[in-house]
Amino acid sequence: MHMQMYTNTPTQRRRGRPPKHQQGINETRDTLLRSGVEILTEKGFSAAGLDEILKRVNVPKGSFYHYFNSKEAYGAALIQHYDNFFAHKLDTFLQDTQLKPLDRIKGFVQDATNGMERFGFRRGCLVGNLGQEMGALPEPYRELLKSIFERWQQKTETCLKEAQQAGDISKNLDCKSLALVFWIGWEGAVLRAKLEQNQNPLQQFSNFFFNSLNC
Repeated sequence: MHMQMYTNTPTQRRRGRPPKHQQGINETRDTLLRSGVEILTEKGFSAAGLDEILKRVNVPKGSFYHYFNSKEAYGAALIQHYDNFFAHKLDTFLQDTQLKPLDRIKGFVQDATNGMERFGFRRGCLVGNLGQEMGALPEPYRELLKSIFERWQQKTETCLKEAQQAGDISKNLDCKSLALVFWIGWEGAVLRAKLEQNQNPLQQFSNFFFNSLNC
């Protein structure tokens, strides 16, 4: 799956900043991605009309296809955009060597909880939202979403292994399975928090998970 952008590329590029035309295209494309993420974290792909996304950023529908050749290509770009953002957030917490490994995961949980609360528990996880409606989505999205979850799990597994090496959790625990359980449970807690519009499901899950590690 690929996206198509139409630009007028000059025969000779000047050094320094890109041409204003190209800058404008990039800025509008980024704005469309940000707007799409905001709406899809609330509504999901099927419920989010393209007209609503375009209206929010004042982009005419005819112009949309200068940046993406279809809604399917746009959706794939949104998934990648969200993954880049979220992977960076995870790394910020899980690779913070000034904290103990389990405190890094707890820091991520608290930050994510604060983020949901800030938006009135209307927004969840874009990848989780799309996974729930996979039956109505383009089939190529399946592998995209699976690979993202697997990368998040790998990052969490690495952090849990560091906790093992530090003696904070038992060496008998299977960190790969624990990371899988964490993300299955966390995504379910995010869904329930959106439903109940409070942080209780997030707290209940995180307490259960960390208590299961005897920490």
